[in-house]
Amino acid sequence: MDLLKDPDLVTELGPLLSAEAAAEAPGAGVDAADLEQAVWVRLLESGRRAPDRADPAEPARWLRRAVRAEARLARRRARREIPYDHRRRPAAGPVPEDALLHGEVNRALRSAVARLPGRCPELMKALLSPRDLTYREIAGELGISQGSLGPVRSRCLGCLRRMLAAEVAAPGLRGMER
Repeated sequence: MDLLKDPDLVTELGPLLSAEAAAEAPGAGVDAADLEQAVWVRLLESGRRAPDRADPAEPARWLRRAVRAEARLARRRARREIPYDHRRRPAAGPVPEDALLHGEVNRALRSAVARLPGRCPELMKALLSPRDLTYREIAGELGISQGSLGPVRSRCLGCLRRMLAAEVAAPGLRGMER
C-alpha cells in the first residue's frame, strides 16, 4: 500500500503524527506544527526517491522514527544557528554610517568649542575629557575657583548653543528659496 496514494492511511496517521510531534517539539526547541510539516515533506521526498521507502511495512513505526529523526535534525540545527535579533547590533562594531555621522558631529563640536571666547575652550575640553574629571580637578587644572566653574560653564554653553544655532540653519521649505 502506497502512503502517498492512500488518503485513508494519511487521515489515520494524522492524529498520531500530531501527538508524536507535540511530544518531541519541546525537546527539539521547535514548533510542533513545523515538525509535523517536516515529516510530511520527508514522506513526500522519500516517495520520489525510493518507492519502497515511501511504502513502509509499518506506517506508524515509520512515522514515529521520522518524527524523532526530524527532531534530532532540529536540535542540531539549533546548536549551529545563531538567532538574529534585529534590536541589537552585531558585536562586529558600529554601522559605518553611524561611525561617519558620529565623527562628523564630534568634529563640528570640537571646531565650535575651539572658537569659543576666553577660557571657554579650556573649560569645555576639560568637561568633555574622557578622563571624567571632577569639578575640583578641573578647577585645579585651570586655576579657577571651584565655585565659579558652574557660572562660567553656563555662559560657555550658552555661547556654544548660540554659535551652533547660527551655523545649523533650520531647514526651509523645498522649492521655496528666496
